[in-house]
Amino acid sequence: MESENHVLRQKALSVTPRSNRVGLLKSNSDKFSAVLAMQQSERKVAHETPTPTKLSGPFSPGLSVTREPKLTEERHQENCEFLSLCIRENLGFKEGKPLAACVIYNCLLHWHAFESERTAIFDFIIDGINEVLKVGDENVIMPYWLSNASALLCLLQRNLKSNGFFSACSQRSPRRISPRIVIKSPFRRVGSDDGLSYMEAKFPSMLFKQQLTACVEKIFGLIRDNLKKELSQLLNSCIQAPKARHAGKSSRSSGNALQQMGGSKWESIVKFLDSLMNRLRGNHVPSFFIRKLVTQVFSFINIQLFNSLLLRRECCTFSNGEYVKSGIAELEKWIANAKEEYVGTSWHELKYIRQAVGFLVIHQKRKKSLREIKEDLCPALTVRQIYRISTMYFDDKYPTQSVSNEVVSQMREMVDRDSYNLPSNSFLLDGDLSIPFSTDDIAIAIPPIDPANIELPPFLSDHHCAQFLLQHQT
Repeated sequence: MESENHVLRQKALSVTPRSNRVGLLKSNSDKFSAVLAMQQSERKVAHETPTPTKLSGPFSPGLSVTREPKLTEERHQENCEFLSLCIRENLGFKEGKPLAACVIYNCLLHWHAFESERTAIFDFIIDGINEVLKVGDENVIMPYWLSNASALLCLLQRNLKSNGFFSACSQRSPRRISPRIVIKSPFRRVGSDDGLSYMEAKFPSMLFKQQLTACVEKIFGLIRDNLKKELSQLLNSCIQAPKARHAGKSSRSSGNALQQMGGSKWESIVKFLDSLMNRLRGNHVPSFFIRKLVTQVFSFINIQLFNSLLLRRECCTFSNGEYVKSGIAELEKWIANAKEEYVGTSWHELKYIRQAVGFLVIHQKRKKSLREIKEDLCPALTVRQIYRISTMYFDDKYPTQSVSNEVVSQMREMVDRDSYNLPSNSFLLDGDLSIPFSTDDIAIAIPPIDPANIELPPFLSDHHCAQFLLQHQT
């Protein structure tokens, strides 16, 4: 299972870069042909569509045997066209409920796809999502499908219950055995004691859940990477205080000009954060994902500013420390105004740059001992990082001196001694590219979604295969 899961995740993540967009890779007709071909040949592919009686419902007794396959094929193509339309179009939300995820789940449930031994419908859905991610407006399509894909994943995670058959058999035999999973249907049916019907789902359903997991992780990673690209350009102008262009003015007027110029640079960061929050909340992205994204954004801000500070001597000045500190104060205001459920530990993520800047702007550095610097001023920083800042620091404003020669000697001795033991001598911070959640985390953090009683958009109501949804619509 671990090997298969790895292959499935790699398959779902292998998407053509956005820079190579040329439209959809396949037309809908090609997709339908490929899906229908799976239904007709078991020897060429690993999956085929559900049996006609389960997918299309019972036929009229008067139909001839030769006509049944044709009607089944037409009905299946109509189902695929309907799913493709649900994926391509923005169905929106109803009271925060993502309609696309609910419609897709209800269709799969109604067509008995979860009970099929072989089906291509799951691959069809994943391919459709991957295609719209490549051609849509990333500022809209990414948050939209993060909301819908995670909702669909939660529906599977909460309703697919493994009976332990696969794990027990895999220990006894190395043969590949398809597990059976119990699905609890949200629709009330006659003949059940509790009013809820239970069905058995086959191995493709588990594979579909793995593909959806990889899809959610991919969308989250794409949003995060795009945010970092946008932020990099803004942060480059925020690490160093702008220079006054007109030397003939008074120092007071020059100081006001610098403050206005600096304020405008950091204001762009605040506007970026506002735009991000509006996009995510506008697409009803669960607060769980918003919190993870915002936290990683502030972690990236911390890393970029801190590393730039330690790499550029012109940034290790008293005046530049004041400039960056004023910008961090703006970020603190933004965090305070945002709800805690959306920002998480964002303020804590800035601890490295906050402590480094705090060191730059104190006046009595020369009177500070190494213990005071390490424990009081910069507890998060290593001695190597403090040594780097102390030796690069100069005061272009008052001017104050850096730490004493005695402290510098102590730090140099410690750095030389640790260089033999540390695996890396770098004083820079490394970014974390891992996905900070698991499927179980999503299922626990995101509130349950009831896929029943949804309201279909008018352009979907005319489709024959969607009539069963209208029967359950309030």
